[in-house]
Amino acid sequence: MDPEPEPLLALLKKGNKSSAYAMLGNTAIAILKGVAAALSGNGAMFASTMHSIADSVNQGFVFTGSILAEKRPTRRFPTGFGRVINLFCMIAVIVVTVMAYETIREGWHLLHHPAAASEAQGFWLNLAALVVSIGLDGFVLFKAMKGIVKEARVEDGANTLFAAFRHVRRAAPPTRLVFYEDLVATLGGSLALLAVVITAFTDMDAIDGVVTMIIGLLMVGVAFRVGYDNMVGLIGVAAPRDVEEKVAMLILSDRDVTDINELRITQEGRYYHVDGLIELRKGLSLAEADDIKFRVQHKLMSDPDITDVSLGIIEDNGITDWTPEKLNELTS
Repeated sequence: MDPEPEPLLALLKKGNKSSAYAMLGNTAIAILKGVAAALSGNGAMFASTMHSIADSVNQGFVFTGSILAEKRPTRRFPTGFGRVINLFCMIAVIVVTVMAYETIREGWHLLHHPAAASEAQGFWLNLAALVVSIGLDGFVLFKAMKGIVKEARVEDGANTLFAAFRHVRRAAPPTRLVFYEDLVATLGGSLALLAVVITAFTDMDAIDGVVTMIIGLLMVGVAFRVGYDNMVGLIGVAAPRDVEEKVAMLILSDRDVTDINELRITQEGRYYHVDGLIELRKGLSLAEADDIKFRVQHKLMSDPDITDVSLGIIEDNGITDWTPEKLNELTS
């Protein structure tokens, strides 16, 4: 029998907070930049506006996907909906790719037909819009970094900036998308600001087209990175090495477990499914062995990142199967 449907408000609270912040922030930024780009005709500002629109639309998709991914498993979908978020992130990749193409095309046009230098009011409007947008993008980027550190459960007190770059692959797909997009958005906004200043005070109007194309290429890079990560996630990917080690140590910490014969951990979204065959000490009755298996399963399920555990049990075969070399072979 399927569980009772969760209230909408409860599901909304489970949605990815990083993507919600990014959606709201980028909507405000896109409106501000769009007004500035329309009044000034600056190509770099147009490119930056397109990037913000893409980010805003993407994060709307991703936030919706993160809500659906948190739905409880049903009889028809017994392993849950974790991979739904990968589908929504792939839609976001398509949006970024289209926006990147339009941006590069506009940059190519401006490179061959540079626009005249912006009027004074256009310059100050662009400058104000970009300064505000860089600040907002930077804030969203910092929130995404904090989200990565939290989801990766980093407990070594590492600096947030370095910890985020180091552990980004262990974060949820929506958080990774926000991180990559706003990293490029902050960098792209800074480049656009540089182009606005240069074109306003020099005759180097072509720089506008160059920066516009660079921003478009950065968007292509984001699309490739996020697309690859989510394609792997849809196929099903093995958990990172440190997760394998943690799960193995939890299993072997039980006093009645002597070895791990087989272990497979699949990552789905930011959650993990554990399948294993463990060896127990000799001389146990079937009832005792079952109790031990359930005890180990309960210990693993107490980890909030593990949503499903399936364990088989056999008697100790006298051979040590779980070794560092075995782990290297599984994670290579």
